[in-house]
Amino acid sequence: MIQITPQMLIYVAITPVDFRKGIDGLASSCKQVLNKDPFSGTVFLFRNRSITCLKVLVYDGQGFWLCTKRLSKGKFSWWPTHSHGDIGVVLEAHELQTLLWNGDPSLASFSDAWRKIR
Repeated sequence: MIQITPQMLIYVAITPVDFRKGIDGLASSCKQVLNKDPFSGTVFLFRNRSITCLKVLVYDGQGFWLCTKRLSKGKFSWWPTHSHGDIGVVLEAHELQTLLWNGDPSLASFSDAWRKIR
């Protein structure tokens, strides 16, 4: 089981990836496309071209976890877009939870108890 904590860095790749890729292919995308270290403990979130499926990749110190969420109907209602050449965006843990339940993290409101202390 992966436990997502408020202290974890969650990085969302903006562009879609080929979902035939497994752990090694996605870890390679972290290095080559996103310029991030896949062994850092950062949670990486990827989407397919049709935005019907997400993959979460994270290294826990012993090995990689790869989780998939595929919707049975429709598409995910929110995904970040390119802005000023960005290749990814950072989400907070509560925003990831909202996204995985097919919500829009930018529209969701949370109590202060859910907010990350900076």
